[in-house]
Amino acid sequence: MQFRRAKKNISGVLLLDKPLGYSSNQALQQVKHLLQAAKAGHTGTLDPLATGLLPLCFGEATKFAHYLTEADKVYEATLKLGVTTSTGDAEGQVLSQQAVAVSAEQFSAVCQQFLGEISQIPPMYSALKHEGKALYEYARAGVEIARSARAVTIHAIAVLDFAGDEASIRVQCSKGTYIRTLAEDIGAALGCGAHLIGLRRTATAHYQIAQSISLDEFIALTPAQQLDQLLPADSAVSHLPTLVLDTDSAFYLSQGQTVWQSGPIPEGLIRLYNAQQEFLGLGERQPDGKIGPKRLIVQPLALKNIKND
Repeated sequence: MQFRRAKKNISGVLLLDKPLGYSSNQALQQVKHLLQAAKAGHTGTLDPLATGLLPLCFGEATKFAHYLTEADKVYEATLKLGVTTSTGDAEGQVLSQQAVAVSAEQFSAVCQQFLGEISQIPPMYSALKHEGKALYEYARAGVEIARSARAVTIHAIAVLDFAGDEASIRVQCSKGTYIRTLAEDIGAALGCGAHLIGLRRTATAHYQIAQSISLDEFIALTPAQQLDQLLPADSAVSHLPTLVLDTDSAFYLSQGQTVWQSGPIPEGLIRLYNAQQEFLGLGERQPDGKIGPKRLIVQPLALKNIKND
């Protein structure tokens, strides 16, 4: 007879340094299994050939995961010039090869042409869905699906290294940017072609790779030490302004009601806390001046039984 391990209601954000060869979901499922977590999700797909920062959200933190999915990212990418492949990276079949006669200055100048809002056609070898199936499934079957161009924003490109037919760049970009496509487009603009041979995500929103832990390091920890690695759920929305509610307002807001609160109320989304500094979730100022619940977490302990006296 098989016994299933009981799932735990764990909440928080783990900053994982995803290893080479793992899909984002494989990495997530391994950590979820180690923590015995009941609910988990990741915040932006990294290809198996990519490494780097992959914030994993557990429990209540999953309610705020989309703020990280929608956030800007930073990548360090290595391009191979003079060679194009069927996938845009080192996994694909070579489509063309030619000699490279590009200087460091020419390479840097072409990179700067891609700053700002640009248009990208998502690659066939991607996790985007078409009629319920990922595009890469069609690509592996030899089926080409028409894709519409999408607008993305490249905030900054810095050339880290240049050595003839290889170059490394750091890219700060908006959500939805395909660095493989950017590498191919840079190669096309240079006239020699290019593909991606290395990719590492170093930042997601305000989270940095230096804060992360590798999968091997995480596996080696005790269960208690693993839980200590989790950041609180509100760290996912730490860029938003905060407001501490009085006892009555905190209670009624946790019941889904709009509430009055004295003092100035910030515009837009607000992180809300009770007097015990427990995170309640997100609220928003209403046209009548009240604060309305937007995305709440399970009622904090300090609010339980507060009205049962």
